[in-house]
Amino acid sequence: MEQGLGFSNFLTQLDGVGMTVLVLLISLSVASWYLIFTKSIANYVAKRRAEIFLKHFWSVDSLQAVSAQFKTTAPNNAFAELAKLGIDAAVDSKIYSSNKLAVAGGTSEFLTRTLRNGIDQETAHVENGLTLIASAGSAAPYIGLFGTVWGIYHALIQIGLSGQGTLDKVAGPVGEALIMTALGLAVAIPAVLAYNAFVRRNRIWIARLEAFAHDLFTLITIGDNRNQADEVSAPTLQSSQSTVNEVNHIAIERGQ
Repeated sequence: MEQGLGFSNFLTQLDGVGMTVLVLLISLSVASWYLIFTKSIANYVAKRRAEIFLKHFWSVDSLQAVSAQFKTTAPNNAFAELAKLGIDAAVDSKIYSSNKLAVAGGTSEFLTRTLRNGIDQETAHVENGLTLIASAGSAAPYIGLFGTVWGIYHALIQIGLSGQGTLDKVAGPVGEALIMTALGLAVAIPAVLAYNAFVRRNRIWIARLEAFAHDLFTLITIGDNRNQADEVSAPTLQSSQSTVNEVNHIAIERGQ
């Protein structure tokens, strides 16, 4: 009797609905584990690249050096892409001034919109695939439960038709039907844990990106203000020096 029960016997007793439920659970499991592995590796690589870039970014002398580096090396992480977007936006705002709709509102507004769009794009990128993981974690237990209910229903029908309602005749088929619930939980538990871990990681990642965007905005705007101040002060100093020279020349003539 024991040899006639078990997972192999459970598979042979499945009908079309039960097989569909089993295939769906296996598909959800494969898809969720694939996303778990690929996103874990991608997040690790992105973190390493971001750390290297930030260390280099804060060690350079100016944003011009960073811009020159982008001309030869493409950004390979979210922080580098955001820095390139900000630097390019500052350059474009100077070229187009306020004659283009894109830069309407001034350099600060244009830079803010550009950095915000960059953060939104990265948010959408890091959330890619989380919907499937969340769906597997939330739906798999119910799918497994449906398979169990369906299996118990057919087992009870077969027992009723055979006319043998003893415990040993009922326990085997019912126990096999519970395999579906176990499979559903086996799919759901890793998916839920992975989803929570990814959500926490993404929240921290976006917070760091927003902090970097704030620092980048400050560096770019302060740099523009300093350049404008230098341009204004240079003619002022020249005119002041000319005035001093004229006064000295008049004093010398009077002295003569």
